[in-house]
Amino acid sequence: MLGRPEMAELMAKIERRQARVGVVGLGYVGLPLALTFGEAGFATLGVDVDARKIESLGRGESYLKTIESKRLLSANETRRFEFSSDLAHLAQADAILICVPTPLTEEREPDMRFIVSSSEAVARVLRPGQLVVLESSTWPGTTREVVKPILERTGLTAGVDFYLAFSPEREDPGNPSFETRTIPKIVGGYTPQCLAHAQKLYESALERVVPVSSLEVAELAKLQENIFRSVNIALVNELKKLCHRMGLDVFEVIDAAATKPFGFLPFYPGPGLGGHCIPIDPFYLTWKARQFDFATRFIELAGEINTSMPYYVVHRTLEAMSRRGRALKGANVLVVGLAYKKNIDDVRESPSFRIIELLEEEGALVSYHDPYVPKTHRMRHHDVKLTSLDLTPDLLETIDCAIICTDHDAIDYDLLVETLPLVVDTRNATRHVRGEKSNVVQA
Repeated sequence: MLGRPEMAELMAKIERRQARVGVVGLGYVGLPLALTFGEAGFATLGVDVDARKIESLGRGESYLKTIESKRLLSANETRRFEFSSDLAHLAQADAILICVPTPLTEEREPDMRFIVSSSEAVARVLRPGQLVVLESSTWPGTTREVVKPILERTGLTAGVDFYLAFSPEREDPGNPSFETRTIPKIVGGYTPQCLAHAQKLYESALERVVPVSSLEVAELAKLQENIFRSVNIALVNELKKLCHRMGLDVFEVIDAAATKPFGFLPFYPGPGLGGHCIPIDPFYLTWKARQFDFATRFIELAGEINTSMPYYVVHRTLEAMSRRGRALKGANVLVVGLAYKKNIDDVRESPSFRIIELLEEEGALVSYHDPYVPKTHRMRHHDVKLTSLDLTPDLLETIDCAIICTDHDAIDYDLLVETLPLVVDTRNATRHVRGEKSNVVQA
Protein backbone atom coordinates (compact mmCIF):
# COMPACT_ATOMS: atom_id res chain seq x y z
CA MET A 1 0.00 0.00 0.00
CA LEU A 2 1.44 3.35 -1.00
CA GLY A 3 1.62 5.78 1.88
CA ARG A 4 0.75 8.99 0.01
CA PRO A 5 -1.21 9.91 -3.11
CA GLU A 6 1.92 11.54 -4.53
CA MET A 7 3.50 8.10 -4.76
CA ALA A 8 1.00 7.07 -7.43
CA GLU A 9 1.76 10.05 -9.64
CA LEU A 10 5.38 9.34 -10.55
CA MET A 11 4.75 6.34 -12.82
CA ALA A 12 2.28 8.34 -14.91
CA LYS A 13 4.75 11.21 -15.15
CA ILE A 14 7.49 8.87 -16.35
CA GLU A 15 5.21 7.26 -18.93
CA ARG A 16 4.27 10.71 -20.31
CA ARG A 17 7.91 11.84 -20.08
CA GLN A 18 6.78 14.64 -17.80
CA ALA A 19 9.00 13.57 -14.91
CA ARG A 20 11.96 15.87 -14.36
CA VAL A 21 15.24 14.01 -13.91
CA GLY A 22 17.93 15.44 -11.65
CA VAL A 23 21.52 14.20 -11.90
CA VAL A 24 23.98 14.87 -9.07
CA GLY A 25 27.59 14.91 -10.31
CA LEU A 26 28.39 15.83 -13.91
CA GLY A 27 31.56 13.87 -14.55
CA TYR A 28 32.26 10.92 -16.83
CA VAL A 29 29.08 9.19 -15.58
CA GLY A 30 26.63 11.95 -14.72
CA LEU A 31 27.01 14.19 -17.77
CA PRO A 32 26.33 11.52 -20.42
CA LEU A 33 23.48 10.19 -18.27
CA ALA A 34 21.86 13.65 -18.07
CA LEU A 35 22.27 14.15 -21.80
CA THR A 36 20.77 10.73 -22.54
CA PHE A 37 17.63 11.44 -20.49
CA GLY A 38 17.26 14.85 -22.13
CA GLU A 39 17.63 13.33 -25.59
CA ALA A 40 14.89 10.85 -24.63
CA GLY A 41 12.50 13.76 -24.05
CA PHE A 42 12.81 14.36 -20.29
CA ALA A 43 13.39 17.76 -18.71
CA THR A 44 16.76 17.31 -17.08
CA LEU A 45 18.55 19.14 -14.28
CA GLY A 46 22.29 18.54 -13.89
CA VAL A 47 23.88 19.60 -10.59
CA ASP A 48 27.57 19.78 -9.75
CA VAL A 49 29.36 21.75 -7.02
CA ASP A 50 32.09 22.68 -9.52
CA ALA A 51 30.90 26.04 -10.84
CA ARG A 52 33.43 25.88 -13.69
CA LYS A 53 31.65 22.85 -15.13
CA ILE A 54 28.31 24.64 -14.98
CA GLU A 55 29.73 27.69 -16.76
CA SER A 56 31.25 25.47 -19.44
CA LEU A 57 27.96 23.64 -19.97
CA GLY A 58 26.10 26.94 -20.25
CA ARG A 59 28.43 27.92 -23.09
CA GLY A 60 27.94 24.56 -24.78
CA GLU A 61 31.62 23.71 -24.26
CA SER A 62 32.51 20.19 -23.21
CA TYR A 63 35.15 19.57 -20.54
CA LEU A 64 35.20 15.84 -21.36
CA LYS A 65 36.84 14.45 -24.47
CA THR A 66 34.18 11.73 -24.60
CA ILE A 67 31.38 14.32 -24.96
CA GLU A 68 31.44 16.50 -28.07
CA SER A 69 30.59 20.18 -27.64
CA LYS A 70 28.11 19.98 -30.50
CA ARG A 71 26.09 17.53 -28.41
CA LEU A 72 25.93 20.10 -25.61
CA LEU A 73 24.96 22.88 -28.00
CA SER A 74 22.19 20.71 -29.39
CA ALA A 75 21.04 19.89 -25.87
CA ASN A 76 20.92 23.56 -24.92
CA GLU A 77 18.86 24.36 -28.01
CA THR A 78 16.14 21.93 -26.96
CA ARG A 79 15.67 23.87 -23.69
CA ARG A 80 15.18 20.57 -21.89
CA PHE A 81 18.44 20.99 -19.99
CA GLU A 82 19.27 23.09 -16.96
CA PHE A 83 22.58 23.03 -15.11
CA SER A 84 23.31 24.40 -11.66
CA SER A 85 25.91 24.36 -8.89
CA ASP A 86 23.16 24.85 -6.30
CA LEU A 87 21.98 21.48 -5.00
CA ALA A 88 18.83 23.12 -3.63
CA HIS A 89 17.52 23.07 -7.21
CA LEU A 90 17.07 19.31 -6.83
CA ALA A 91 13.75 20.12 -5.17
CA GLN A 92 12.41 20.58 -8.72
CA ALA A 93 13.27 16.99 -9.71
CA ASP A 94 10.89 14.04 -9.63
CA ALA A 95 13.77 11.53 -9.92
CA ILE A 96 17.25 12.18 -8.51
CA LEU A 97 20.21 10.10 -9.74
CA ILE A 98 23.38 10.33 -7.63
CA CYS A 99 26.59 9.90 -9.67
CA VAL A 100 29.43 10.97 -7.39
CA PRO A 101 32.96 9.55 -6.89
CA THR A 102 33.67 6.78 -4.38
CA PRO A 103 37.44 6.90 -3.74
CA LEU A 104 39.54 5.10 -1.16
CA THR A 105 41.13 6.51 1.98
CA GLU A 106 44.90 6.30 2.55
CA GLU A 107 44.17 3.05 4.42
CA ARG A 108 42.42 1.59 1.35
CA GLU A 109 39.02 1.77 2.98
CA PRO A 110 35.87 3.22 1.35
CA ASP A 111 35.71 7.01 1.38
CA MET A 112 31.99 7.72 1.61
CA ARG A 113 32.21 11.54 1.90
CA PHE A 114 30.69 12.27 -1.49
CA ILE A 115 27.84 9.80 -1.14
CA VAL A 116 27.05 11.10 2.35
CA SER A 117 27.18 14.78 1.38
CA SER A 118 25.06 14.16 -1.73
CA SER A 119 22.51 12.17 0.25
CA GLU A 120 22.33 14.96 2.81
CA ALA A 121 21.76 17.48 0.00
CA VAL A 122 18.97 15.31 -1.41
CA ALA A 123 17.46 14.94 2.08
CA ARG A 124 17.19 18.71 2.39
CA VAL A 125 14.86 18.85 -0.62
CA LEU A 126 13.25 15.40 -0.41
CA ARG A 127 9.49 15.40 -0.84
CA PRO A 128 6.83 12.69 -1.08
CA GLY A 129 6.66 10.85 -4.39
CA GLN A 130 10.28 11.34 -5.49
CA LEU A 131 12.57 8.59 -6.74
CA VAL A 132 16.19 8.55 -5.51
CA VAL A 133 18.72 6.28 -7.23
CA LEU A 134 22.36 5.83 -6.25
CA GLU A 135 24.63 5.04 -9.23
CA SER A 136 28.06 5.34 -7.60
CA SER A 137 30.09 2.11 -7.40
CA THR A 138 30.16 1.05 -3.76
CA TRP A 139 30.06 -1.85 -1.29
CA PRO A 140 26.92 -3.99 -1.04
CA GLY A 141 24.71 -2.47 1.62
CA THR A 142 25.53 1.20 1.01
CA THR A 143 22.10 2.22 -0.29
CA ARG A 144 20.30 0.47 2.57
CA GLU A 145 22.76 1.25 5.37
CA VAL A 146 24.05 4.72 4.44
CA VAL A 147 21.76 6.49 1.98
CA LYS A 148 18.39 5.29 3.32
CA PRO A 149 18.97 6.41 6.95
CA ILE A 150 20.09 9.86 5.79
CA LEU A 151 17.00 10.31 3.64
CA GLU A 152 14.71 9.01 6.38
CA ARG A 153 15.92 11.62 8.87
CA THR A 154 13.39 13.83 7.10
CA GLY A 155 10.57 11.79 8.61
CA LEU A 156 9.77 10.28 5.22
CA THR A 157 9.98 6.50 4.84
CA ALA A 158 11.58 4.70 1.90
CA GLY A 159 9.08 2.62 -0.03
CA VAL A 160 6.19 4.43 1.63
CA ASP A 161 6.84 8.13 1.03
CA PHE A 162 9.58 7.99 -1.61
CA TYR A 163 11.15 5.40 -3.90
CA LEU A 164 14.74 4.23 -3.43
CA ALA A 165 16.92 2.19 -5.82
CA PHE A 166 20.48 1.40 -6.84
CA SER A 167 21.64 1.21 -10.46
CA PRO A 168 25.39 0.94 -11.02
CA GLU A 169 27.04 3.04 -13.70
CA ARG A 170 28.76 1.07 -16.44
CA GLU A 171 30.46 3.77 -18.47
CA ASP A 172 33.53 2.90 -20.53
CA PRO A 173 35.01 6.25 -21.65
CA GLY A 174 36.48 6.14 -25.12
CA ASN A 175 34.77 2.90 -26.15
CA PRO A 176 33.15 3.64 -29.54
CA SER A 177 31.03 0.48 -29.46
CA PHE A 178 28.94 1.42 -26.43
CA GLU A 179 27.30 4.52 -24.98
CA THR A 180 25.03 5.21 -22.03
CA ARG A 181 21.90 4.46 -24.04
CA THR A 182 23.09 1.05 -25.30
CA ILE A 183 24.82 -0.37 -22.19
CA PRO A 184 22.46 -2.74 -20.29
CA LYS A 185 21.39 -1.14 -17.00
CA ILE A 186 21.18 -3.19 -13.81
CA VAL A 187 18.56 -1.95 -11.32
CA GLY A 188 17.77 -3.06 -7.78
CA GLY A 189 15.01 -1.54 -5.63
CA TYR A 190 14.39 -1.22 -1.90
CA THR A 191 10.87 -2.58 -2.46
CA PRO A 192 9.17 -4.09 -5.52
CA GLN A 193 7.46 -0.75 -6.16
CA CYS A 194 10.80 1.07 -5.88
CA LEU A 195 12.22 -1.33 -8.45
CA ALA A 196 9.24 -0.93 -10.77
CA HIS A 197 9.55 2.86 -10.83
CA ALA A 198 13.31 2.90 -11.30
CA GLN A 199 13.04 0.27 -14.01
CA LYS A 200 10.36 2.28 -15.81
CA LEU A 201 12.46 5.44 -15.68
CA TYR A 202 15.55 3.81 -17.17
CA GLU A 203 13.53 1.89 -19.77
CA SER A 204 12.25 5.24 -21.02
CA ALA A 205 15.75 6.33 -22.02
CA LEU A 206 17.93 3.21 -22.34
CA GLU A 207 17.73 0.20 -24.63
CA ARG A 208 17.82 -2.55 -22.00
CA VAL A 209 17.21 -2.68 -18.26
CA VAL A 210 18.14 -5.70 -16.12
CA PRO A 211 16.11 -5.83 -12.87
CA VAL A 212 17.55 -7.78 -9.93
CA SER A 213 16.05 -8.89 -6.63
CA SER A 214 17.69 -6.43 -4.23
CA LEU A 215 19.83 -3.34 -3.75
CA GLU A 216 22.72 -5.50 -2.63
CA VAL A 217 22.68 -7.73 -5.71
CA ALA A 218 22.93 -4.65 -7.93
CA GLU A 219 25.73 -3.19 -5.79
CA LEU A 220 27.76 -6.40 -5.76
CA ALA A 221 27.23 -7.06 -9.48
CA LYS A 222 29.15 -3.86 -10.30
CA LEU A 223 32.01 -4.80 -8.01
CA GLN A 224 32.14 -8.31 -9.46
CA GLU A 225 32.47 -6.91 -12.98
CA ASN A 226 35.51 -4.85 -12.06
CA ILE A 227 37.06 -7.49 -9.81
CA PHE A 228 36.89 -9.86 -12.77
CA ARG A 229 38.98 -7.40 -14.78
CA SER A 230 41.35 -6.64 -11.93
CA VAL A 231 42.12 -10.31 -11.27
CA ASN A 232 42.66 -11.15 -14.93
CA ILE A 233 44.86 -8.11 -15.51
CA ALA A 234 46.91 -9.11 -12.47
CA LEU A 235 47.30 -12.57 -13.99
CA VAL A 236 48.73 -11.26 -17.25
CA ASN A 237 50.87 -8.69 -15.42
CA GLU A 238 52.45 -11.51 -13.45
CA LEU A 239 52.77 -13.56 -16.63
CA LYS A 240 54.57 -10.62 -18.25
CA LYS A 241 57.22 -10.72 -15.52
CA LEU A 242 57.66 -14.47 -16.00
CA CYS A 243 57.91 -14.11 -19.77
CA HIS A 244 60.68 -11.54 -19.30
CA ARG A 245 62.62 -14.10 -17.24
CA MET A 246 62.01 -16.77 -19.88
CA GLY A 247 62.85 -14.55 -22.84
CA LEU A 248 59.35 -14.76 -24.30
CA ASP A 249 57.02 -12.08 -25.66
CA VAL A 250 53.94 -12.06 -23.43
CA PHE A 251 51.84 -10.32 -26.09
CA GLU A 252 52.63 -13.05 -28.60
CA VAL A 253 51.66 -15.65 -26.00
CA ILE A 254 48.32 -13.93 -25.33
CA ASP A 255 47.54 -13.47 -29.02
CA ALA A 256 48.24 -17.13 -29.64
CA ALA A 257 46.02 -18.22 -26.75
CA ALA A 258 43.26 -15.88 -27.98
CA THR A 259 42.85 -17.93 -31.16
CA LYS A 260 40.95 -20.47 -29.06
CA PRO A 261 37.30 -19.77 -29.90
CA PHE A 262 35.95 -20.85 -26.50
CA GLY A 263 36.93 -20.83 -22.84
CA PHE A 264 39.44 -17.96 -23.12
CA LEU A 265 39.15 -14.17 -22.91
CA PRO A 266 42.29 -12.15 -23.66
CA PHE A 267 43.51 -9.54 -21.19
CA TYR A 268 46.65 -7.49 -21.77
CA PRO A 269 49.33 -6.31 -19.34
CA GLY A 270 50.36 -2.73 -18.75
CA PRO A 271 52.16 -0.41 -16.33
CA GLY A 272 49.48 -0.79 -13.66
CA LEU A 273 45.77 -0.13 -13.26
CA GLY A 274 44.00 3.18 -13.79
CA GLY A 275 40.53 4.63 -14.00
CA HIS A 276 38.04 5.25 -11.23
CA CYS A 277 36.66 1.70 -10.96
CA ILE A 278 39.08 -1.18 -11.48
CA PRO A 279 41.86 -0.04 -9.09
CA ILE A 280 39.32 0.90 -6.40
CA ASP A 281 36.21 -1.29 -6.49
CA PRO A 282 37.91 -4.55 -5.39
CA PHE A 283 38.95 -2.91 -2.13
CA TYR A 284 35.34 -1.91 -1.43
CA LEU A 285 34.46 -5.58 -1.35
CA THR A 286 37.51 -6.67 0.66
CA TRP A 287 36.57 -4.05 3.27
CA LYS A 288 32.97 -5.25 3.42
CA ALA A 289 34.05 -8.90 3.53
CA ARG A 290 36.02 -8.28 6.73
CA GLN A 291 32.73 -7.44 8.45
CA PHE A 292 31.71 -11.02 7.75
CA ASP A 293 35.05 -12.42 9.03
CA PHE A 294 35.98 -13.37 5.47
CA ALA A 295 39.38 -12.80 3.84
CA THR A 296 39.25 -12.13 0.10
CA ARG A 297 42.84 -13.26 -0.44
CA PHE A 298 42.59 -13.74 -4.20
CA ILE A 299 41.23 -10.22 -4.74
CA GLU A 300 43.80 -8.65 -2.45
CA LEU A 301 46.66 -10.50 -4.15
CA ALA A 302 45.50 -9.18 -7.53
CA GLY A 303 45.52 -5.68 -6.08
CA GLU A 304 49.06 -6.13 -4.79
CA ILE A 305 50.31 -7.35 -8.18
CA ASN A 306 48.70 -4.49 -10.09
CA THR A 307 49.92 -1.90 -7.58
CA SER A 308 53.48 -3.21 -7.96
CA MET A 309 53.63 -2.70 -11.72
CA PRO A 310 54.96 0.91 -11.72
CA TYR A 311 57.91 -0.35 -9.65
CA TYR A 312 58.53 -3.10 -12.22
CA VAL A 313 58.45 -0.58 -15.07
CA VAL A 314 60.97 1.70 -13.39
CA HIS A 315 63.20 -1.27 -12.51
CA ARG A 316 63.17 -2.45 -16.13
CA THR A 317 64.03 1.08 -17.24
CA LEU A 318 66.91 1.28 -14.79
CA GLU A 319 68.21 -2.09 -16.03
CA ALA A 320 67.97 -1.05 -19.68
CA MET A 321 69.75 2.25 -19.02
CA SER A 322 72.48 0.49 -17.06
CA ARG A 323 73.13 -2.01 -19.88
CA ARG A 324 73.74 0.97 -22.14
CA GLY A 325 76.22 2.47 -19.70
CA ARG A 326 73.84 5.24 -18.64
CA ALA A 327 72.63 5.95 -15.13
CA LEU A 328 69.00 6.78 -14.52
CA LYS A 329 70.07 9.55 -12.17
CA GLY A 330 70.41 12.74 -14.19
CA ALA A 331 68.89 11.18 -17.33
CA ASN A 332 66.14 12.94 -19.28
CA VAL A 333 63.16 10.57 -19.30
CA LEU A 334 60.01 11.22 -21.31
CA VAL A 335 56.83 9.55 -20.10
CA VAL A 336 54.54 9.03 -23.09
CA GLY A 337 50.90 9.09 -22.03
CA LEU A 338 49.32 10.17 -18.73
CA ALA A 339 45.73 9.02 -19.34
CA TYR A 340 44.92 5.66 -17.79
CA LYS A 341 43.99 4.20 -21.19
CA LYS A 342 44.30 5.11 -24.87
CA ASN A 343 42.51 7.92 -26.68
CA ILE A 344 40.89 9.57 -23.64
CA ASP A 345 41.80 12.44 -21.31
CA ASP A 346 40.92 10.68 -18.04
CA VAL A 347 43.91 10.48 -15.67
CA ARG A 348 42.13 9.16 -12.58
CA GLU A 349 44.31 6.62 -10.75
CA SER A 350 46.65 6.49 -13.74
CA PRO A 351 49.85 4.51 -13.01
CA SER A 352 51.82 7.09 -15.02
CA PHE A 353 51.85 9.41 -12.01
CA ARG A 354 53.43 6.82 -9.73
CA ILE A 355 55.97 6.02 -12.43
CA ILE A 356 56.90 9.70 -12.67
CA GLU A 357 57.31 9.92 -8.91
CA LEU A 358 59.49 6.78 -8.79
CA LEU A 359 61.66 8.07 -11.64
CA GLU A 360 62.15 11.37 -9.83
CA GLU A 361 63.08 9.48 -6.66
CA GLU A 362 65.82 7.81 -8.71
CA GLY A 363 67.10 11.23 -9.76
CA ALA A 364 65.75 11.25 -13.32
CA LEU A 365 64.66 14.49 -14.99
CA VAL A 366 61.12 13.68 -16.06
CA SER A 367 58.88 15.27 -18.68
CA TYR A 368 55.79 13.93 -20.43
CA HIS A 369 53.82 14.00 -23.64
CA ASP A 370 50.09 13.36 -23.89
CA PRO A 371 47.98 14.90 -26.68
CA TYR A 372 44.86 14.69 -24.49
CA VAL A 373 46.30 15.94 -21.18
CA PRO A 374 47.89 19.39 -21.70
CA LYS A 375 48.87 19.81 -18.05
CA THR A 376 48.64 18.00 -14.74
CA HIS A 377 46.56 18.99 -11.74
CA ARG A 378 46.66 18.08 -8.08
CA MET A 379 45.14 14.67 -7.35
CA ARG A 380 44.32 12.82 -4.14
CA HIS A 381 47.61 10.92 -3.99
CA HIS A 382 49.78 12.87 -6.43
CA ASP A 383 50.86 16.44 -6.97
CA VAL A 384 52.92 16.25 -10.16
CA LYS A 385 53.38 19.72 -11.66
CA LEU A 386 54.17 19.27 -15.35
CA THR A 387 52.98 20.42 -18.78
CA SER A 388 52.80 18.21 -21.85
CA LEU A 389 55.69 18.77 -24.28
CA ASP A 390 55.36 18.48 -28.04
CA LEU A 391 57.38 15.75 -29.76
CA THR A 392 59.61 18.17 -31.65
CA PRO A 393 63.07 17.31 -33.00
CA ASP A 394 64.58 19.74 -30.47
CA LEU A 395 62.91 17.95 -27.57
CA LEU A 396 63.77 14.44 -28.76
CA GLU A 397 67.43 15.37 -29.11
CA THR A 398 67.52 15.91 -25.34
CA ILE A 399 65.74 12.70 -24.32
CA ASP A 400 67.72 9.69 -23.09
CA CYS A 401 64.74 7.36 -22.69
CA ALA A 402 61.00 7.33 -23.37
CA ILE A 403 58.57 5.13 -21.44
CA ILE A 404 55.32 4.39 -23.28
CA CYS A 405 52.65 4.23 -20.58
CA THR A 406 49.56 4.95 -22.72
CA ASP A 407 49.26 3.79 -26.31
CA HIS A 408 47.29 6.71 -27.79
CA ASP A 409 46.71 6.30 -31.53
CA ALA A 410 47.76 9.91 -32.13
CA ILE A 411 51.39 9.34 -31.09
CA ASP A 412 54.11 8.71 -33.69
CA TYR A 413 55.82 5.64 -32.23
CA ASP A 414 58.04 5.21 -35.29
CA LEU A 415 59.46 8.66 -34.61
CA LEU A 416 60.28 7.69 -31.02
CA VAL A 417 61.95 4.43 -32.05
CA GLU A 418 63.96 6.01 -34.87
CA THR A 419 65.07 9.02 -32.83
CA LEU A 420 65.66 7.97 -29.23
CA PRO A 421 68.46 5.83 -27.82
CA LEU A 422 66.00 3.86 -25.65
CA VAL A 423 62.24 3.23 -25.72
CA VAL A 424 60.63 1.25 -22.88
CA ASP A 425 57.25 -0.04 -24.07
CA THR A 426 54.65 -1.13 -21.48
CA ARG A 427 51.74 -1.31 -23.95
CA ASN A 428 53.02 -3.20 -27.02
CA ALA A 429 52.75 0.03 -29.03
CA THR A 430 56.02 -0.76 -30.86
CA ARG A 431 55.12 -4.37 -31.68
CA HIS A 432 55.79 -3.77 -35.37
CA VAL A 433 59.47 -3.02 -34.72
CA ARG A 434 60.29 -4.72 -31.43
CA GLY A 435 62.75 -7.51 -32.04
CA GLU A 436 64.21 -5.61 -34.98
CA LYS A 437 65.37 -2.61 -32.95
CA SER A 438 67.84 -3.06 -30.12
CA ASN A 439 66.76 0.21 -28.53
CA VAL A 440 63.22 -1.04 -27.76
CA VAL A 441 62.60 -2.82 -24.46
CA GLN A 442 59.36 -4.41 -23.28
CA ALA A 443 58.30 -3.66 -19.70
